[in-house]
Parts: sequence; structure tokens; C-alpha cells
Amino acid sequence: MTNLFIRTPMEAKALRASPFKTEDEFERMIFDTPDLLGDISLITRQIRSGNKHGIPDIIGVDSDGNVCIVELKNEAVDSSIIPQVLNYAFWAETNPDSIKTLWLEWDDKPDDIVVTWEKLQVRIIVIAPSVLRSTLDLVDKINYQVDLIEVKRWVAGDENEILSVNKLEQETKGQTKPVSGMPQYDETYYKTIYNSTSVDHFMKYARDLDQYVKKQNWDLEVKFNKYYCGFKVGFFNAFGIAWIGTKSFAFFLMLPKDQAETVDIAMSRYETQWKRALYNIEPGKTKIQEFKRLFELAYKKLGGE
Repeated sequence: MTNLFIRTPMEAKALRASPFKTEDEFERMIFDTPDLLGDISLITRQIRSGNKHGIPDIIGVDSDGNVCIVELKNEAVDSSIIPQVLNYAFWAETNPDSIKTLWLEWDDKPDDIVVTWEKLQVRIIVIAPSVLRSTLDLVDKINYQVDLIEVKRWVAGDENEILSVNKLEQETKGQTKPVSGMPQYDETYYKTIYNSTSVDHFMKYARDLDQYVKKQNWDLEVKFNKYYCGFKVGFFNAFGIAWIGTKSFAFFLMLPKDQAETVDIAMSRYETQWKRALYNIEPGKTKIQEFKRLFELAYKKLGGE
């Protein structure tokens, strides 16, 4: 049994575990707290589709334009959950028009996300208070991106809640099997959709930023996605470089707007949907060191020291 404590200079105070009473309460908390899922925007709860028996709890899209099937269980889950969510994935792939209708009717859809409806990519998200580790072994054998996420609630005092979010990761076991249909987001891929010279500049800034992060001894993982290169803690981005056109790109920092504005650097724009500040990069002129304070703020926001 895990025990959590808040430690102050005066005392260490135990937190009280507060499991969700019902699956509906658990689901409403996830839907109303979308920041828990990083780059995933949630469209709607409880999809209903005619006489279909297999319906996902929540559907959304991520920053790569993948349709996300989110299944929640207010109980410990094991590998038996995988056949169930695979049925949801098959439903999504065979009913793209149903999902497209939801997308078009969604008032808050991100302007910079493109979903390729003709060749839908599906991502599966399973959320539960605990997930048996052997479930990862089955996930590794299927051709979908699957995220297994543990979410637990703790209470401090009468009002304050603390949510622990843990994404299960498979331990490295030699060569990782490539996932069918999932593109490799690298320089070669980028040059198929972005300006070739701009890709060269983008990759140089990504390498330079990676070197900067390493020099700071920051515990961040770099990951290339379709629309950006992100520096992450777990599956939450701290900052990175995002494409904003076929030739242009910008630094992005996951910061509240008022906090980003405390630094004396002109912001290009603020994207409320993703809660990120954008600063256009002018290749050869924009310097990483100029953004040192912003990078520090974004890293510390995710608990970095």
C-alpha cells in the first residue's frame, strides 16, 4: 500500500487516499481535467452509435491528429481489457464519418490539428487506478499505440485534492518492434510535408535545444511528433519546437499566459486550447540562450529543480 506525505519544514503530513466512488465520478473527473492527458483534447463522453455494442467511454484527438479512444475503469485492470479496447479501435476505423461529425460539431476544436479522415490513425488510452504490469506484454504485440495510465486521488485537508498520474512504460528489451502504420517522425518524414531547407533549420534547433537541456541536467526526454519536437516529463511536454507552417516554426512553452508574459520577450501568440506560448524562430538569428528564463519556468512547472 502506498502512503503519500506532504513534507514541510515543520512537519510531514500524511495524505488520505480517496478512491472514486463510482465509474461515472472517475470519468467526469478525467473529462473535466483534460490537462491530465497532456496533448490529448477530449471531444465527448459516452459515444452512442446505433446498434453497436462496443462504445468507448470518451473520444478525443491528440496533437498528431490521431483519434484517441479512451477507456476508463474504476478498478484494477489486467490484459483482459485489451480485446475490449481493440473492438473500440475497430469501431473507430470503420466509422470515421461518425467521429468526423463529432469533430465538426465541436466548438472548441484546435485550429492547428489536422485529422486525416481517409486514413484514420487510432490511439488507445486505458485509464484505471491500477494496471497489472503484465498488460504491457500484450500491448507490445498489437499494432496500435496504447497508453496505460494509472490515476489515483489523495486528499489533503478538507478540500485540496492531489491526483497522481503514472504512465506505464515497457522496460527496454533490445530492439523495439516497429508499430505497423505508425510513421517514423524524423528528418526524412518532415521533408515529405515541410520545406526541405526549413527542416534542416528545424532539426538543428532541435539538436541545439537537446544539448542545452543536457547541459542543464534536466530530466527531460526528447520526442519528435508530426507537428513538433517536444521535451517531456513522462507524457507531459515542458517545451519544444512546433511547426506553424510548411516553412516556419516556433518555440513553444507550456506555461499560463500571465506567467509567460513576465519575461521580456515578445510572444508571437498564445494558444489557449493547448495552454502554450509560441515564439517564432528566425533561423540563424534566434538564440536559445535568449529563452533561458522561459525554459526554466516551463521545466519547474512540471516539478523540475
